[in-house]
Amino acid sequence: MAEVAQNVSQEQVVVVTDVPQAEKTTPVPPTMPVVGKELPLPVPETEEVPMKPKQVEEAVVETEDLKASGGDDEKMPQLVSFKEESTKVADLLESEKKALQEFKKLVQEALNKHEFSALTTTPAPAKEEKKKDVVVASEEEKKPAQEEETPAVIEEKENVEPQVVAEKEEKKEVVSEVLDDQEKVAPVPAVASDTTAVSTVDDDGAKTVEAIEETIVAVSSSVASQEETSAQATKEPEGETKAASALDEGAKEVKSETVVEVTPEEVSIWGITLLADDRSDVILLKFLRARDFKVKDAFTMLKNTIRWRKELGIDELLEQDLGCDDLGKVVFMHGLDKEGHPVCYNVYGEFQNKELYKNSFSDEEKRLRFLRWRIQFLERSIRKLDFSPGGVSTIVQVNDLKNSPGPAKRELRQATRQALQLLQDNYPEFVAKQIFINVPWWYLTVNRMISPFLTQRTRSKFVFAGPSKSAETLTRYITAEQIPVKYGGLSKDGEFCTADAVTEITVKASAKHTVEFPVTETCLLTWEMRVVGWDVSYGAEFVPSAEDSYTVIIQKARKVAITEEPVVTNSFKVGEPGKVVLTIDNTSSKKKKKLLYRLKTKPCSD
Repeated sequence: MAEVAQNVSQEQVVVVTDVPQAEKTTPVPPTMPVVGKELPLPVPETEEVPMKPKQVEEAVVETEDLKASGGDDEKMPQLVSFKEESTKVADLLESEKKALQEFKKLVQEALNKHEFSALTTTPAPAKEEKKKDVVVASEEEKKPAQEEETPAVIEEKENVEPQVVAEKEEKKEVVSEVLDDQEKVAPVPAVASDTTAVSTVDDDGAKTVEAIEETIVAVSSSVASQEETSAQATKEPEGETKAASALDEGAKEVKSETVVEVTPEEVSIWGITLLADDRSDVILLKFLRARDFKVKDAFTMLKNTIRWRKELGIDELLEQDLGCDDLGKVVFMHGLDKEGHPVCYNVYGEFQNKELYKNSFSDEEKRLRFLRWRIQFLERSIRKLDFSPGGVSTIVQVNDLKNSPGPAKRELRQATRQALQLLQDNYPEFVAKQIFINVPWWYLTVNRMISPFLTQRTRSKFVFAGPSKSAETLTRYITAEQIPVKYGGLSKDGEFCTADAVTEITVKASAKHTVEFPVTETCLLTWEMRVVGWDVSYGAEFVPSAEDSYTVIIQKARKVAITEEPVVTNSFKVGEPGKVVLTIDNTSSKKKKKLLYRLKTKPCSD
């Protein structure tokens, strides 16, 4: 009798008191930014990771355990959940704020000097010494390198130099004589070849000295105008008026030569102009975090990224038609997670299609086209992110490894390696979380082998789930109305949309769960539901409020197998007050089940 009592089904009843009533107008769902992701993260390359003997031994032991258990989900690695950092400057640590300011200063200097414009594709230099000329090339549009000068030019420079020196010596003697004749003379600073020395001197002699100094500057700063400058330097000042006039004109000429008005260049990345507003801070923080707030390293990474984008022609790539429509099932965006991050799905099993695989990776040209398409997809998606401080500027990646070709496909591994390198180098901090579902045992083995070489911050972004836990894992991070039906959610084309919230309930093992929808007016009640994993009994009926009315069977109780349709949709025309009752009977004595359902009403015309 005790055993019989233990097998008696428990009964749970849920009464839905807030059944949506018939609405006269159709609600408008909120707009959701559908945003992009970073490239798929396929199988890591184990041969590229140096392993210590002890680490290899541990990995082998874990592999055997997984094989013995059939890749049970209990073997999934448990990692500390990653908490995304703030993109608001006010929330940063003082050291981080200081690093950001230093980074912005470097960027501003580079913009002033037009250094980013100089980051174009150039042929590789023949010698190492020529590397220094690359950065300087943008400043003055400029004269050829010294090593390319002809013998004639060199000879001309050699002839000019003694003349300039002689002129300077002569002017120094003149200045000395004038100073001896003056009673009050202020100290005269040294004259550089590219600056103007300003002296405060009284009377005519002082003005004459300044005029002579400016003439010397003109001589030393412009070899091409040497003869004209020498003539001006030898002229005698004719009275106070001429000396003052010469002083004013000379000052204007020198000023025009030495004071160059700087017009900073304008550089944009992912549609955000650098240093234009606070959205630029969010971009710069990504580079800083990718380099642990090492300012010089972050600046180098930024310059390399801008160079790469110029070389690839990102702006032109955005508008191109690459003819890769068949890849829409491999990588696609769908919905948002619970924190508002756009979610990107990478479905590796699609590459089991031999024709698709051949069209994507059979030769170098096709692999490059695949990479360009993937970058194009990513760029278009990133443009929809919110880079405002506090906005959502990262995405969640869901990597479906079901039926993945695995490490045996050399072409896929090559494309994967290239894609990952491009993402790592040029798309810093765009992933909020990496969720791997339908994970086979061999993938976990590979991951465990490379995991010791990853930072804790990187590893904390990873989530793994085997086939039997994939749907449950996704619902921890993404609501059911945002998850595609094929991955255990209710999101699909039809009567309902993502604005229609889904209720989640856990049905215990050997328990019967009842959900009631009270209805008080005439309407058409529609609902959809699913039990993740099914293998339960499902029935539905309408129970009128009036005692003399009869119960109406909407769906006769039947066993729904896991192989049947994943979502059940029903509707019932309610003509009198009462309630619709759904019954879920979980006959399994070991496994609990997750029930998902939602409903809506429409006015019903008789």
